[in-house]
Amino acid sequence: MTVVQTRLPELEYELLRRRARSEHRPIQDVVRQAIREHVLKDTVDPSEPIFRELAHPPGRRGKDRSVQHIDEIVYSVP
Repeated sequence: MTVVQTRLPELEYELLRRRARSEHRPIQDVVRQAIREHVLKDTVDPSEPIFRELAHPPGRRGKDRSVQHIDEIVYSVP
């Protein structure tokens, strides 16, 4: 594990300390959670081709999509 040091204004530190205390957790746990939530957002970009094309590929609505068809969509294989 890597140790990271930072400087915080007194107000930010006090807010962090209060939150940690209210959750009965160490400050370092609250900081790690905040970093994970900020950096590792669990979201999907709907503009990604796999989500756009698999939802409604042109001319294939309601038809079975085999692995080959999915590869065509994802990898643009003709």
